[in-house]
Amino acid sequence: MPSPSEHPPTKHRTAGLILAAGASRRLGRPKQLLPYGPGVLLDAVLAAARGCGFDQTVLVLGGSAAGVQSMVDTTGCEVVLNPAFGGGCSSSIAAGAAALHPDTDTVVLLLGDQPGVRAENARALLELLVNGGAGSRPAPGIAVCRYDDGAGHPLAFTRRMLPELAALHGDKAVWKLLEQRPDDVVELRVPGPVPPDVDTEEDYRRVLAGREASL
Repeated sequence: MPSPSEHPPTKHRTAGLILAAGASRRLGRPKQLLPYGPGVLLDAVLAAARGCGFDQTVLVLGGSAAGVQSMVDTTGCEVVLNPAFGGGCSSSIAAGAAALHPDTDTVVLLLGDQPGVRAENARALLELLVNGGAGSRPAPGIAVCRYDDGAGHPLAFTRRMLPELAALHGDKAVWKLLEQRPDDVVELRVPGPVPPDVDTEEDYRRVLAGREASL
């Protein structure tokens, strides 16, 4: 019988949780389906998620769910419908968290209207959580990107933070959780500004201008 040291290491199971259930009230049209590059806004986010190599990718839809499912290639995603999407991002986090594999070790949150987020930054957040806790510092439970102009998505959470994450209420509650648990947070330095998300037509123009500038 093999000794414990001869057993192969347990695989660290990762998941991506994409929040794309917004009703786009301020924009007045489904932001998930705004033209962007060769596809639409959500296509770019899904491409970034696929580049992360997650063991599981959960896509939460709500507003415009039928349109998204008919127009967007969601291959590789487990689609979860959030009927309570009017309650803000927290309701979508809870809906998505309920669909995670029970052995999930770390989860990366991605916004469905933030196409400028890069897969390599999400992978680096996971690396921080897996290898964190060096020295006397407790192992971190949350990893966040620290851009030149502030903290921003993507965010990553370890398994022990998932109950608190799923219990959040309101639209900005995830940031309040970070404020309440500063000792659990580790930051990843990322050069440049926070990638913009899209809530208004002005935001959309800014996102398009940023893409053109990067080409």
